[in-house]
Amino acid sequence: MGNCCAYLGPQKNTNVRVSLPAVCFVWQIAMIILFGVFIRYDEESDAHWVETRRHENISSDIENDFYYRYPSFQDVHVMIFVGFGFLMTFLKRYSFGGVGFNFLIAAFGLQWALLMQGWFHSLDHTTGKISIGIESLINADFCCAGSLIAYGALLGKVSPVQLLVVTLFGVTLFAVEEYIILDLLHCRDSGGSMVIHAFGGYYGLGISWILYRPNLHQSKQLIGSVYHSDVFAMIGTLFLWMFWPSFNSAITDHGDGQHRTAINTYLALASCVLTTVALSSMSQKKGKLDMVHIQNATLAGGVAMGTAAEFMITPYGALIVGFCCGIISTFGYLFITPFLEKYLKLQDTCGVHNLHAMPGMLGGFVGAIVAAAASESVYGKEGLINTFDFEGKYANRGVGTQGGFQAAGTCVAIAFGLVGGAIVGFILKFPIWGDPADDNCYDDEVYWEVSLYFGH
Repeated sequence: MGNCCAYLGPQKNTNVRVSLPAVCFVWQIAMIILFGVFIRYDEESDAHWVETRRHENISSDIENDFYYRYPSFQDVHVMIFVGFGFLMTFLKRYSFGGVGFNFLIAAFGLQWALLMQGWFHSLDHTTGKISIGIESLINADFCCAGSLIAYGALLGKVSPVQLLVVTLFGVTLFAVEEYIILDLLHCRDSGGSMVIHAFGGYYGLGISWILYRPNLHQSKQLIGSVYHSDVFAMIGTLFLWMFWPSFNSAITDHGDGQHRTAINTYLALASCVLTTVALSSMSQKKGKLDMVHIQNATLAGGVAMGTAAEFMITPYGALIVGFCCGIISTFGYLFITPFLEKYLKLQDTCGVHNLHAMPGMLGGFVGAIVAAAASESVYGKEGLINTFDFEGKYANRGVGTQGGFQAAGTCVAIAFGLVGGAIVGFILKFPIWGDPADDNCYDDEVYWEVSLYFGH
């Protein structure tokens, strides 16, 4: 389907002097208006906090959720802007685009996410207002992550205007699938294996499949890396790797849930590194390591632990998940990515299928199995209720049923990603977005002033 939809027309016009400023100005003004109509501070960030403290007998300002959540927010924020940004700097002539467009996507996406997630999760129907606090900011960053993951599949092949469209629809789809999975199906997914990684990965792949470029080989001289670009990309990898325990535990329940999530993610990541190094070395005749594997597959353990890290998967269980993900992700870079491009006409620049889509899907199903295997003897009665939130209308839900819903949630995320991505891909095929021609991809000079840096 992707290749049969190729637009046959004149040489593409990449001048976005009108379209990019127009979209940025109009959409930012729209954000200002919508925030003015809907967004308000929550009770913990409002100036009436002093009265709230007195009314609810709160003894100290330190009990304000800001002081509990802000360290996690900082870590997640660094991952979104520095980790994801620098991870995309591996291309020899596309570092400005990797970091700069990542910055643009996240800055717009977090504003739109506060509105979309607010309408679904925290809209006060009596006042028509959305209350935001520190946890809202964390969730907005999570929402942006889905679109940033999708950008990885499109890196170097799309215009900044197209990326803003990808983000507009990506955040919208994310909010809907998140509401279905977390609220309607009552799944647990604190680190987003399903709602962030599986959705974001397949969303990007769906778009990339529709936007297939049959003559992309004309830009093959720029698709590779150079020594310093790979070093920059490793900065992104290390930031992501170090802060991933914060990412998975940022919005988990206070106490044992957050503590356990950080431990399990930490262990899965460590296990994943050794497995990736082993398989990368095995794949080369002289045992040399491939930097692509080290930059990406080493993170897959954190992706796959996003759902189950909150559960009693046990420390050795976390090591097993990381071990398996290192194998699956590295194997994906070695064999699955070339297969997808050759036979399914799917061009995935960063290999998001191997780092996000597959490990996210695996993490969702691992979470389903661990949930279904939960027992009162392992969790304790109150621990079981607290971990899976078996309260209210879900008080009588059994662990087997919960496992089934967790699996269903994974399927919902994949479906939203693929179908939503395909629809957005068709929208982006219209010849109005200023995207580069097949022989002009992966080059910062198309959208950035770079002549001084490249010595032209």
